[in-house]
Amino acid sequence: MIFDTHTHYDDHQYDEDREAVLASLSEYNVRLAVNIAADREGVKTTLELAKTHDFLYAALGIHPDGIMELPEDYCGTLEKIILEDRASENPRVVAVGEIGLDYYHRDDIPRERQIYWFRKQLELSCRLDLPVVVHSREAAKDTYDILREMKTGDGSGIVHCFSYSKEMARQFLDLGYYIALGGAVTFKNSRHAKEVAAYVPKDRLLLETDCPYMAPVPFRGKRNDSTKIPYIVDVMAELRHETREELERQTFENALRLYRISREDLWNG
Repeated sequence: MIFDTHTHYDDHQYDEDREAVLASLSEYNVRLAVNIAADREGVKTTLELAKTHDFLYAALGIHPDGIMELPEDYCGTLEKIILEDRASENPRVVAVGEIGLDYYHRDDIPRERQIYWFRKQLELSCRLDLPVVVHSREAAKDTYDILREMKTGDGSGIVHCFSYSKEMARQFLDLGYYIALGGAVTFKNSRHAKEVAAYVPKDRLLLETDCPYMAPVPFRGKRNDSTKIPYIVDVMAELRHETREELERQTFENALRLYRISREDLWNG
């Protein structure tokens, strides 16, 4: 069984065939996935999607791309949404995310502003006792320093789509974080991703697609979805000298543990 820990199925790229794509996942052994919000609209659409598909869970938060127009009290609004979900008969929110720092794509957004909202959402995750899904691009030191200072580790988060060195991976692992890898491990020039895939301890590794982005070879540049995750599994298993079955089983258990999902809560037992 495969657990795709990072998807964006509410993205407009799926507007014409979303239900067909989601219905196809089980054919590829993808049993669970977490849909990750990135902006205010995404908070709404992500939760709606998870509420109507019992194999989907939700992470709610604001990506660095979406912080500039946030009202000052938005974390209070987000907290209310998550608490209302928690009180429902079928709670779906399992993390705060996608939050973090992006100094590569978004050099037009002041770093101080990114850091401010990163901290505020980390504080929210602490209040709600939820793990975090961390986006970090060209911002390793600031990301690490903030996470270390705020002591949100002890298994309480993911550094997703990890793009740094294995030495940097060790530092995040020492804080208690999990490392998630996806399509980049299949790219010919992705030395860091391949080294990290081989290096991360088996109980701290996660699979992801980040779909509709980061499609693996041979689909690079095309729309991604969870049906393509077997290509990622094949490459990672080879890098780690493990069988596909071993890698799928271990990463599935890791994701359940991180997101605090009980097997008893899974659909059909």
